[in-house]
Amino acid sequence: MKIAIIGATGFVGPKVVNEALSRGHEVTAFARQPEKLDIENEMLTKQSVDVTDTDILANLMVGHDVVISTFNAGWTNPNLYSDFLKGARSIQEATKKAGIKRYIFVGGAGSLEIEPGVQLVDTPNFPAEYKPGATSARDYLTELKNEQELDWTFLSPAINLHPGNRTGVYRLGTDTPVFNEAGKNDISVDDLAVALLDEVEQNRFVKKRFTLGY
Repeated sequence: MKIAIIGATGFVGPKVVNEALSRGHEVTAFARQPEKLDIENEMLTKQSVDVTDTDILANLMVGHDVVISTFNAGWTNPNLYSDFLKGARSIQEATKKAGIKRYIFVGGAGSLEIEPGVQLVDTPNFPAEYKPGATSARDYLTELKNEQELDWTFLSPAINLHPGNRTGVYRLGTDTPVFNEAGKNDISVDDLAVALLDEVEQNRFVKKRFTLGY
């Protein structure tokens, strides 16, 4: 497949690029500064873009089979909430303008339900510094559920998303965290990329949200 990966220089993006290339897919890595992506491969094209320029982004994405967004407006951005929603909406619209049906968005864990009707981001101990980003991702998921044209999927990472080895082993869930026997919900960013590319190839959660953990 020919895969467009948005936000290719962030925490998650490079791992997704590597995983896609390792499976033989052709990848276009989109970022403001794609030269920061320290990956070289004959199947990889690096493309500079501002994701909020919907028309230019759409033109650059024409011909791809799948769009994967790992877009993040920056955790230290004082306008994170509004900038995240602006960017996410632009990527969604550009995907449609480019004539691409398959759209996979990596959001946050904040919208996962800790108990029925209670999302993680609304719990008393949720870290204040992460709240704008988590709230914007939660609100974007709410919007995305009304999307009729795209075959969308929203991936909520584990609560603890961390650097680590690629094991290729994970367990899946939908709207609640996938806790292990010790009550922890974690995943390495490498294994998140594995699950993401498995979804690209297997289409198990079309028009749905899913999550994962060890």
